[in-house]
Amino acid sequence: MAELKEVILEYIKEEYLDEDEDVEISYDTPLISGGFVDSFSMVSLKRFLETQYKIQIPDARASAETFDTVTNIVGLLKEFGVRES
Repeated sequence: MAELKEVILEYIKEEYLDEDEDVEISYDTPLISGGFVDSFSMVSLKRFLETQYKIQIPDARASAETFDTVTNIVGLLKEFGVRES
């Protein structure tokens, strides 16, 4: 299994960035406050994470702050027992 950060970063790049955009994002790039992910995209990202890692993220935990960086998202996943393999 690929590293959590890599899986999430690749999903974000594929789903939310245009191919012709000359933008590099990293694990600590502000996704929501930086305008890469909007509130609708955040919902689809939450669904992806729940499906990919077979967890349920309560809506109260799916905040803009928690989803603002890949690093924050990985921290959230670890709270729900998702581990690197």
